[in-house]
Amino acid sequence: MLFSFPKTLLLTAALLAAGTSARAQKKALTPAAIEQRITELLGQMTIQEKAGQLTQYSGRELTGPASTRKTDLLNQIRGGQVGSMLNVKGVTDTRAIQAEALKSRLHIPLLFGLDVIHGYQTVFPVPLAEAASWDMAAIRQSAHVAAREAAASGIHWTFAPMVDVGRDPRWGRVMEGAGEDSYLGSQIARARVLGFQGDKLGGTDAVMACAKHFVAYGAAIAGRDYNAVDLSPQQLWEVYLPPFKAAVDAGAATFMNSFNTLNGVPATGSKYLQRDILKGQWQYPGFVVSDWGSIREMVSWGYAQNVSEAAQKAITAGNDMDMENDAYFDALPQLVQQGKVDVALVDDAVRRILRKKFELGLFDDPYKFSDAKREKKVFSDPQHRVAARDVARKSMVLLKNERNTLPLSSPRKIALIGPLAKAKRDLAGGWTVIADTTRIVSALEGIRQRAGKNASVLYAKGCEATGDSRAGFAQAVETARQADVIVLCVGETWDMSGEAKSRADISLPGVQQELFQALKATGKPIVAVVFAGRPLIFNAVADQADAILYAWFPGSEGGHALADVLFGDYNPAGKLPSTFPRLMGQIPLSYQQYSTGRPVVDPQNIRYRSAYIDAPNTPRYAFGHGLSYTTFRYSDLKVSQPRMTAAETVQVSFTLTNTGSRAGEEVVQLYLRDKVASVVRPLKELKDFQKVSLQPGESRTLTFTITRDKLAFYNNDLQWIAEPGEFRLLLGAASDDIRLEADLVLID
Repeated sequence: MLFSFPKTLLLTAALLAAGTSARAQKKALTPAAIEQRITELLGQMTIQEKAGQLTQYSGRELTGPASTRKTDLLNQIRGGQVGSMLNVKGVTDTRAIQAEALKSRLHIPLLFGLDVIHGYQTVFPVPLAEAASWDMAAIRQSAHVAAREAAASGIHWTFAPMVDVGRDPRWGRVMEGAGEDSYLGSQIARARVLGFQGDKLGGTDAVMACAKHFVAYGAAIAGRDYNAVDLSPQQLWEVYLPPFKAAVDAGAATFMNSFNTLNGVPATGSKYLQRDILKGQWQYPGFVVSDWGSIREMVSWGYAQNVSEAAQKAITAGNDMDMENDAYFDALPQLVQQGKVDVALVDDAVRRILRKKFELGLFDDPYKFSDAKREKKVFSDPQHRVAARDVARKSMVLLKNERNTLPLSSPRKIALIGPLAKAKRDLAGGWTVIADTTRIVSALEGIRQRAGKNASVLYAKGCEATGDSRAGFAQAVETARQADVIVLCVGETWDMSGEAKSRADISLPGVQQELFQALKATGKPIVAVVFAGRPLIFNAVADQADAILYAWFPGSEGGHALADVLFGDYNPAGKLPSTFPRLMGQIPLSYQQYSTGRPVVDPQNIRYRSAYIDAPNTPRYAFGHGLSYTTFRYSDLKVSQPRMTAAETVQVSFTLTNTGSRAGEEVVQLYLRDKVASVVRPLKELKDFQKVSLQPGESRTLTFTITRDKLAFYNNDLQWIAEPGEFRLLLGAASDDIRLEADLVLID
């Protein structure tokens, strides 16, 4: 902790909490009554108290770079000059610090925020992995469990979901998002916001969501964290803004701006993004918080001469709360007095923050989220780990399965080999909060428990995940020779992806591919299991492994979920939310490619075509790719009418049949191509999808509805239009596995 609390203070906090029980029973205020209360408070506040409400400090050094600490922070809290704290968690600490805030003149409670990214005590798969499930109910459930645990320990606010579209896997923060596609990302943004917040703010099993990073952080040049972004307005509106709009529509309580510049202007100081778009066109009622230190960083960018000017630009642009900058608290009072900042801007920002405190019910009961009994009960709920196991197995993607190597069919001996076969901490991935990583189920534990007495599971590490030591190769090869099948667990370590974890080379690190080659020489079938937080390049494994399962960083129940899939207790249905490149030189890479003026018609004849001379244009694994232990047939495509006006809708239906011997789920994907337009359109754009479960031999008729919006795009004037012309409808199992096609004409 930043400061320690004597036992007498903790007792005082408990007594104050007891005194609030009657207030907790009050009827919730109407929106009009809340606004009246806020107006009354604003009338009593000094400019320094207002600046304090716009100020957030960290109570622990967990997520950001070290900063110079004020020695009088506790007195600042007692003086009502802090609006929020982050990285303070647990009933004891949140109650104690809230008690200090309530000693202030106006008794305004604090907001407690925390990076609850993919679980609190129970660790779920990293967000990119969850996106691979294409299962909105599962993703919403994951966010709900995380919120329930966080809220029980006094947290009001999570800095999630990250809804940045990311098309460069060198950028470590692709781990935190939903992948490369704007449509899929928008659906996931909505699911996560609803999961975190529940039906309305104020429930003790929910927390405020924070859509981040506004905006285009995922397009950082060269995939390097904190870097600049140079983006056309059309791409901004069409690709990067829609998931944020979906978060607004879902009711996200807060937004966080991004570290990057956008076309030369730091996002924290961008009036265009924060006032014109978010608070203007979208009429966003929540508040915007800076990212850690991003106001001060405008000085480093060369956009502001000093911190005072940075504060002026940030508040003018629409940034409401200052996270770990000391910019607003130090500079705003003087800026208002000098007439450089209109106090109305400050009042608007304060009003937005106070509104959320009222909506959470903190003025009636500041301790409603800090309940020791509820904390203990929630943390011991066994259903949370059940949910984590379910989401983990839904997230795993079967990339390859030659000769039906999987599922494992009761072999006598399994050789479990690799640097991550026994790993626990690595399976949690980055951004864990209070998880006891010793309770994470490793691959070895999960497989041995599932195999039971029916199989012997031998283990050898082989090598480290990084480094060049091959000392363990001989033992690994000898272990493999004793087995019927090899399960090789390779990938990244947990700290190789996430914030500040950009990689110039996303190949499988260390000598892991050499270990694979040594094991391949034994002639034994190899199932490669890849743990990672991003798409990796692993060409030797991709070419020669008999089966490949991409397990990502699967969380607390990772080992059990992995065993469920490997042994066929669960039929994998995950689909890639990101394109996997063959080579570094293809990056950035997305399925949304363009024909170009010189398209590749014949891969054998690429002379003067838009192609590489040393590699194909195609990815190793395409967006939407993912195999199953069963097979599906697409047939009987029907389009309700071949032509439509903008006011009409068209129904596209077909029959999906499970033609295999196992029950399974298929993610049916609908893509569209606008053949000729005033702005060149991609060859494919995802417009809808359905996840369907079928028994062996079962058929079902599925229907998609084509509306004007599915045909529309942003033109060069940033108008959302659907131009008359021909469209191609594409239905399939992946962006490169289209099974059915039809034409549709939009008429005036």
